[in-house]
Amino acid sequence: MQRPNKHAWLKWVAGGIALVLVIVATLVAVALRRVEPILRTLIVERLEAHFHSRVGLAGFHVSLLHGLSAEGDGLRIWPPSSAPAGTGGPPSSGPAAPLSAPLIQIDDFRFRAPLHYKSGQPIRISAVRINGLTIDISPGTHLAHAPEPTSESTPQPPASSTDILPQFEIDSIDCANARLILETAKPGKLPLEFAIKTVKLTHITPDTPVKFEAVLINPRPKGTVTTKGSVGPWVVNDPGLSPIAGDYRFDHADLSTFRGIAGILSSTGHYQGALRDLTVDGQTNTPDFRLTNFESPLPLRTRFHAHVDGTNGDTWLDPVDATLGRSHLTTAGQIVGVADHPGPQYGSARPRGRGHDIALTINVDRGRIEDFLRLATRSGDPLLTGDLQMKAKLDIPPGAAPVHLRMRLKGNFLLDGAQFASAKIQDRIGELSLRGQGKPKQAKSTQASDVRSTMQGDFTMAAGVITLPNLVYTVPGAEIDLKGAYAIEGGALNFAGTAKMQATVSQMVGGFVGALLKPADRFFKANGAGTEVPIRITGSRQDPQFAVDFKRIKHTTPQTPGQPASPGP
Repeated sequence: MQRPNKHAWLKWVAGGIALVLVIVATLVAVALRRVEPILRTLIVERLEAHFHSRVGLAGFHVSLLHGLSAEGDGLRIWPPSSAPAGTGGPPSSGPAAPLSAPLIQIDDFRFRAPLHYKSGQPIRISAVRINGLTIDISPGTHLAHAPEPTSESTPQPPASSTDILPQFEIDSIDCANARLILETAKPGKLPLEFAIKTVKLTHITPDTPVKFEAVLINPRPKGTVTTKGSVGPWVVNDPGLSPIAGDYRFDHADLSTFRGIAGILSSTGHYQGALRDLTVDGQTNTPDFRLTNFESPLPLRTRFHAHVDGTNGDTWLDPVDATLGRSHLTTAGQIVGVADHPGPQYGSARPRGRGHDIALTINVDRGRIEDFLRLATRSGDPLLTGDLQMKAKLDIPPGAAPVHLRMRLKGNFLLDGAQFASAKIQDRIGELSLRGQGKPKQAKSTQASDVRSTMQGDFTMAAGVITLPNLVYTVPGAEIDLKGAYAIEGGALNFAGTAKMQATVSQMVGGFVGALLKPADRFFKANGAGTEVPIRITGSRQDPQFAVDFKRIKHTTPQTPGQPASPGP
């Protein structure tokens, strides 16, 4: 007969413990199954109380391994004015279904919390991991009021009931695959969408600012923005008014995103205010700024103070201190979005197109004309050089045409110490100056090319053509009054006017021929000038044609200043 195993009781004990553990595990699993809906409801109610809105949560699961671990998916928070009927559920398909997208959507999330909880104290969560965060901010008019409860809606807890709900404090929230969409109320204007590579929020407590660090891709101009600061407290009825402040660095911004210009911009600065009304102070550096139609780059540096509507990108500049090449200028104005059709403030002649309308005042106090002309030449060789002072108003409406054809410029200028880059033009100017002083023998010398001139007058620029209605061109010994136009594309010249010289005709010609022309001097004296004759300048920047021919000056007809001149035969 086999003797009983003296260790059999140990097996029975082990089996009993295992059975108890199974029962406990089963009870825990059952308990968790029952706790999950309670916790899910708790989270939904807490979020609804904070946002004053409906909240949807598709799935939620908990675990007691290493404390309380939770994960969920399909979290949606609607704006108050477009919340779906029913608490904690998706939008209904009936008449109460929302017309707009959720304010906040999260694909999935997970977090851990301690098992113990003391009444009256917040639940502390060390870290929350979020994947697929989308924040879709509609214009403030869509968030102006909370929805009125309907008979089909699940009754909301009384205002006092939210007081007994536990508060949450979160040490950090890390987001991956996030994006921010800024809607606009302007018809036909597409929303701005920012792809957020990384974002980390810290010190999340009720009704206090949240610190953040983020790296995002700016859509226009496309580039990488690194920023850190604080946001909040959250303004429930209008998130666009939530306070925000921080510093940023904008790298590798490709200006070719905007039609007509190009260059790689970098910028640093500070911002503060609300999302809909940000004050931004910063500086930019674009070492290769250029117009894409000409591809002649110049360095552009700016310091700026601006007000920005972060919900649509509209910007008001006041002022911008800029350096283009060697030229210093200041500007102020606005860059605002427009829809597909011209607004009533623009009139029926306004070009159509989606984009931004740029309206600026420009003051060039220490400029060089060659910097501005170089931008508008393919070769990079400007028409002339000299010191420039200019005041103008600039308007660039949106459209498909190159920027130099859409640009409208109107103002006045003073150009001093000017010299033409073309030796042919400069030699003619020098000859005119010396003959105007009565020095015909020196007119063919090398001194002629050293003559510097002064220009001043009003101007307009439209459709790629610069129009000068009252150009006064002065060189030693002569003053020329012109009016006409210069085409930026191709450099076509078409000017007419009068030339007034100090010397008489005979003094300008000199020699034996000059002596013969002395009787004709009285026919060309006018308005205090020794000689006044009509002139015309045509041709192109590379090959200008002058109608004045001193050998045949006696064949021309005297003109009064400001009247179009008739070319010689």
